[in-house]
Amino acid sequence: MHDQDRLRRFVFEHFPVRGHLVHLDASWRAMLEHHTYPPIVRDVLGQGLAAAVLLAATIKFEGVLSLQLRGDGPLQLMLVQCTDGLAVRGVAQHGEISGPGTLAELAGNGQLTVTLENAGRDQRYQGVVPLEGATVAQCLQVYFAQSEQLPTRLWLHADERGASGMLLQRLPEAGPESGSIAGIEDTWHRVQLIGDTLSPGELRSLSDSEILHRLFNEDDVRMFEPAPVFFRCRCSHERVSGMLRALGEAENRAILAERGAVEVRCEFCNRSYRFDAVDVEQLFTAEAGGTVSGSLH
Repeated sequence: MHDQDRLRRFVFEHFPVRGHLVHLDASWRAMLEHHTYPPIVRDVLGQGLAAAVLLAATIKFEGVLSLQLRGDGPLQLMLVQCTDGLAVRGVAQHGEISGPGTLAELAGNGQLTVTLENAGRDQRYQGVVPLEGATVAQCLQVYFAQSEQLPTRLWLHADERGASGMLLQRLPEAGPESGSIAGIEDTWHRVQLIGDTLSPGELRSLSDSEILHRLFNEDDVRMFEPAPVFFRCRCSHERVSGMLRALGEAENRAILAERGAVEVRCEFCNRSYRFDAVDVEQLFTAEAGGTVSGSLH
């Protein structure tokens, strides 16, 4: 049985190659509890979520990594996020889905954006590539090829039960012990070809040790202790209050007059925040207690 809701790091002892394996189970199903998606949208969302965890695990940061897909097809938006502590959440927006198809057919013309926000810093990294590829993994291949980052490959799978993924990444040569450049290139090519033999069913059902033995039993691969992955939405009353303040008093009062209350629903977890007339009054009369985020996301 596979390792549930875990991220596992591993390295090749004699080659500058590292990898990650991730399995999302309860965390994935907790996210799906708040939404009903057509199977094809659900699976793309799950693949994106697994990819976000794998990408976040390659970077040292304190904040949030976001993977966003926007297109002009039936799948209009996919947004998945993973924090440095491996807390995940995600959402998709779609129109009418006529049937199965490739990612290009589902999303149409659009782009894939990877954003890294470091908490407490003004720095924000963002990479954008066109949607070129039949799968999320293939689109990310384009991203890595164009972003001048380390050569990276991903294998992703998702269904109603869970989402899983594997990442392989070639590291900079550490020195003579890494071998010749030609030898390293041959090794990198070889491990990718072996990775391509891993079936979606094996990725989904086998344990991490079974996967690595199945693929790289002839290599000296060292596994590290797994890290837990869990679903957690970052919405809060304070964040929503900040968003409403940013909206402005006049707009809030207009909504009050029309509906009797201002209600905001989080797109990620479906939690509702309701502000009546007294609450809205307090928003704009209370003394500012510091900087409040103007976004629910």
